[in-house]
Amino acid sequence: MGKALRRSEEISAAYSEYETRKRAALTRARRIVVKIGSSTVTDANGTFNEELLRGIVEQVSTLMAEGREVVVVSSGAMAAGRGRIGREKTVSITEKQVLAAVGQGLLMRSYETLFEEFGLTVGQVLLTRDDLGSPKRSALCRDTLEAMLKRRIVPIINENDTVAVEEIRFGDNDTLSARVAVLLNADLLVLLTDTEGFYDKDPRVHPDARLITTVKTIDPSILAMAQGTRNVDIATGGMITKLWAANMVLQHGVPAVIANGSRPGVLKSILEGRMIGTLFVGDKAFQGRKPGKAASGGESHDSY
Repeated sequence: MGKALRRSEEISAAYSEYETRKRAALTRARRIVVKIGSSTVTDANGTFNEELLRGIVEQVSTLMAEGREVVVVSSGAMAAGRGRIGREKTVSITEKQVLAAVGQGLLMRSYETLFEEFGLTVGQVLLTRDDLGSPKRSALCRDTLEAMLKRRIVPIINENDTVAVEEIRFGDNDTLSARVAVLLNADLLVLLTDTEGFYDKDPRVHPDARLITTVKTIDPSILAMAQGTRNVDIATGGMITKLWAANMVLQHGVPAVIANGSRPGVLKSILEGRMIGTLFVGDKAFQGRKPGKAASGGESHDSY
């Protein structure tokens, strides 16, 4: 722990000018992938956080009105399904697939209703790892998403949990969102969760945990800070999967931000260059690339 603490102090120190410059660069992002975690989409009972989601949807509509393109990767189907049919938290793989089948319809209905309030149309895209695992299938997926964005349709992407087996699963939507960001050559990946960002230790267990505002390199000492962090409820990710996702996009020159989805105006603040959440950015990241020039996603490995 001493080594991890020293590393967090090194990370937090002497970043002011660098950090300000990198945050300001986010204002130029034109294509953004936003991953919304289960704990943001639903409460502990599987009920939709309607007002919270409405706030996020309104921010997405504002970003699109500014000429930006937004792709949403949303968790929450299994949680919503459990809320509807009342299963216990610990269920078999088959039961989870049933929950996903029920919940995905509820999830899309909620997004469709909310986006309609702002004059926007959504489209459901369900993926497995196989869909992005071959050049031909990933190209088809990319072309479909590009066509949706061109028509100002908001893609709502989720893993196809109803049919996915272990061999073709992404395993978590953090990884899926990173693969989508790379596929679409996005300018920014935003991972919305239920903490303020990445801490040097689990803030739910350690009141003295410190928020790390900028990370340049995801090395073993950074990964060690996320070890032992807890997941909640039926979600499949955790802080460690967010670090893997950030690491994946950084290798393709795409910055990532982990932030609290319940913070009012969180997306707007990030795209204004404000010091919100944790920014993962390397010297390669965000060189003002034009959206639409695709990169191929490679293999890679919600909340604390």
